Amino acid sequence: MKKICFRLFPACAPLLLFLLLPVPGASQGKQSTSCIECHEGLQEALVRPVALWKQSIHAANGVSCAGCHGGNPDVQDMQAMSPQNGFLGVPKTERVPEFCGRCHPGVKEDYQASAHGRALGAGGPQCVTCHGSHAVERASLQLISPESCTRCHGFERAAEIREALSETDGRITALERRLGYFHRMGIDVNDLRGKLFEARNTFHRLFHSVDVKKVRTSTGKIQSRLEDIREQAESIDRLQNRRKQAGAVVVGLLLLVTILFFYLRHTYKEDESKRN
Repeated sequence: MKKICFRLFPACAPLLLFLLLPVPGASQGKQSTSCIECHEGLQEALVRPVALWKQSIHAANGVSCAGCHGGNPDVQDMQAMSPQNGFLGVPKTERVPEFCGRCHPGVKEDYQASAHGRALGAGGPQCVTCHGSHAVERASLQLISPESCTRCHGFERAAEIREALSETDGRITALERRLGYFHRMGIDVNDLRGKLFEARNTFHRLFHSVDVKKVRTSTGKIQSRLEDIREQAESIDRLQNRRKQAGAVVVGLLLLVTILFFYLRHTYKEDESKRN
């Protein structure tokens, strides 16, 4: 038995090496900047924005201080915050949509066309009202909640919008997990992930509309796109299953040949012993 294991080890070694490799996409440390280093050494009120930012969707996606406030994060003194280095500072309330819209132009467009956007300047909400300023939260159904919405008005219309969005949100989440699994397995699904990314962004733009009819119509179109992605994912699943079955057959045959080889060898040695 020991001899069999020793002979089979070279064939098994690549598999053992694969199992010991680190998982792709393992977390990597975030790069520090002069903004973060400086603020972390200041008084509590000026340290807090950094602590909040570390919990945000911006931090998770590598968007740091200069991405919003401008300036030069590589300069180690107050020149990092000079206008010459493009420092913008903190925008006034009415300027927040333009401020955030530099990176989210589609969302800004939908927000400005909504009842929320039209009420800007008259006490209406803007980006940080719902998403926060430094601990920025990603667009999700959790933001459409009684706790959030009833700060300004009733929850009835918001509840209708959330219900209209919930099914599509679930389909997107399921597809993200499925394509993520394929990606970790080394399957090329970049094209499908790109399509899902576009569909998700179009979907998230609806979060900023307060028109129930528009939301329902648009989610129907998005679900059609998601169904196409799901069908392509099913095709990948079927192909992978066929490959697994073929691989299982090959492994089974190799094991059978190995067992037969050792059986014949053992029989041959017994015959040799009897003849001698």
